[in-house]
Amino acid sequence: MHEIDENSPIFMQLREVVRERITTGEYAPGVAIPSENALAQTYGINRLTVRSALDGLVKEGLLKRIQGKGVFVVGKRIERNLDYLTGFHKAIEGGMSNPYVKILEKEKRRAGYVYAHELGISPDDDVFYIKRLCYADGKPISLETVFVPCELFPNLMDVDLEVFSLQDVYGFYGSAPDRAWQTLDIVSAEPKLARMLELGENRNVLLFTCYTYRADGRTIEYMQSYNRSDSCFFTVKVTNG
Repeated sequence: MHEIDENSPIFMQLREVVRERITTGEYAPGVAIPSENALAQTYGINRLTVRSALDGLVKEGLLKRIQGKGVFVVGKRIERNLDYLTGFHKAIEGGMSNPYVKILEKEKRRAGYVYAHELGISPDDDVFYIKRLCYADGKPISLETVFVPCELFPNLMDVDLEVFSLQDVYGFYGSAPDRAWQTLDIVSAEPKLARMLELGENRNVLLFTCYTYRADGRTIEYMQSYNRSDSCFFTVKVTNG
């Protein structure tokens, strides 16, 4: 544990301690750091001093405050210039209000033959499975299931995915999406899915399947997204070769 030197400004010392722990990966991207109370107790200083230290790192973009949740490590971001590889919040900007994501399930599991084939990994490899319900305008818009190789994103279980998008996480770990293969089908929703999406008599949904790749061709995500047909539509931009 670092000790605080009383001969120099305490908030600046704590700021550098936290910065070092972010740099070394002790505080991983997308993960909450210890609370202000915990840091104050650890270093024997008052909470206001801790807040002042963290505020500096928030202004630098290394940390992000989320009311009611804590302070999170933002990590290194990689700029993406791909219109079709945006996350849920970005995809609906300008069209709907108050988008948010509710994580229903997040677990680590064995890939098995099916998802090993989809992700190009061994059946004995581990994957992160994420099931999430996306909302906008106060209603559920889509239900998504996502599979991601554990090898590429080892701290994903500790990331609050209601704070950071998967696109953020991919960038944190140097695996920003480079291209994707997407298909779209119309399917009939099972009763449980229909209830979750609050569908009426029209039980047809848009099934969006996406394989996402990074620049070296490695598959970083396999996703299936069931979307309300009365609330979603997709566009495709075609340009001459």
